[in-house]
Amino acid sequence: MKLTPYEQSLLEGAEGRGVQKAMEIVVALGRIYGAHDLVEISSAQVAGVSYKNLGEAGLEFLSDWSAQGARVRVPTTLNPAGLDLQSWRALGFDADFAAKQQRVIDTFAAMGIPPSCTCTPYLVGNLPARGEHVAWAESSAVSFANSVLGARTNREGGPSALAAAIVGRTARYGLHLDVHRRAQLIIDVRCPVRTLSDFGALGILVGKQVRNRVPYLRGLDAARLSQPVGLDLLKTLGAAMAASGAVALYHIEGVTPESSDPDIIAPNAEQVTITDLAPGYYALNHSEGVSIDLVWFGCPHASLAELEEVVRLLDGRKCKVPLWVTMARSLRDEAARSGLLQRFEALGGHVVADTCLVVAPMEGLGFRCMATPCAKGAYYAPAHSGIAVHFDSPQACVEAAVTGRWLGSGGI
Repeated sequence: MKLTPYEQSLLEGAEGRGVQKAMEIVVALGRIYGAHDLVEISSAQVAGVSYKNLGEAGLEFLSDWSAQGARVRVPTTLNPAGLDLQSWRALGFDADFAAKQQRVIDTFAAMGIPPSCTCTPYLVGNLPARGEHVAWAESSAVSFANSVLGARTNREGGPSALAAAIVGRTARYGLHLDVHRRAQLIIDVRCPVRTLSDFGALGILVGKQVRNRVPYLRGLDAARLSQPVGLDLLKTLGAAMAASGAVALYHIEGVTPESSDPDIIAPNAEQVTITDLAPGYYALNHSEGVSIDLVWFGCPHASLAELEEVVRLLDGRKCKVPLWVTMARSLRDEAARSGLLQRFEALGGHVVADTCLVVAPMEGLGFRCMATPCAKGAYYAPAHSGIAVHFDSPQACVEAAVTGRWLGSGGI
């Protein structure tokens, strides 16, 4: 692999052991995947932030790296932490866990990374342009960056994304190259796909078919997906495909920026037809009871438009069970400035910042069964959070929050 003189100097330790370790990681991955050189990146998104996932060994690794002088040199954002960094006590999280989580955040801060703590960095200012190379580690954010924004990133691991941020480079292989961005499957969608949960169910089905390949979807409502509401639907679709199949890039006819590029579909692309979303809904429902004790929106993290929609669906009615919307803290602050947060809280809702139920120690909070329209959350919550799931439309989930009971499966 060809390195510039400057890159070679970093590999030899010219800027200290912390930078040298980062360059060793970037170069090693490049050699493993056959990269010819490195490419400069404009930003990074680092995963592995929750202490629940890191543990003491992961925190020690980060602390040692920071002590060796590692500092990021491109704008870098963090994935969700294991709890709301400000309101953890009111939500019932353990003080010992909170202290350990804060040590993680402090370590990242020492490396020059602010506590953004969101899986939707593109909603809080980390918004790469088409063709820009980045190093992102959050699977749903990778999908959004590649597919919706037209930026270029592989599905990095937490350490490799951090290493790339420290040296400002990543290896040029995989989705950084034109040849690997071509669609290998054509997905003809021949059933209605309307709600947030519909797009999630579709994503689960496509991901299982595609696995880690690149799909080209036809038959979706291009006009609707090109409107502002489309961004939240695309976010959900990509997150679901990334969860069930490790899809890092997809194209949608007439919607995504590369869908009209010449030769975007490989000549030998397979064709798959989806005529029914019911199997996707069925795969995400993990409870048969009618009692619930939590309703959750915001996986991936919610936009302000999604929070506004939840308030609209509540229509002045108060919640009988906790209704959580997880989102970036900066968006929560914006909702407070506009009065949207206060309207939601007056109805019994909670905007939970900084975290995600999948990476939070939910087992200590007493929740046993929840309703959600978020396919990624429904896919991971039973195994990662120990919570049974009803998955359905936003309207059905809000009704569950208001009544305290699961009234049906209107999305199937």
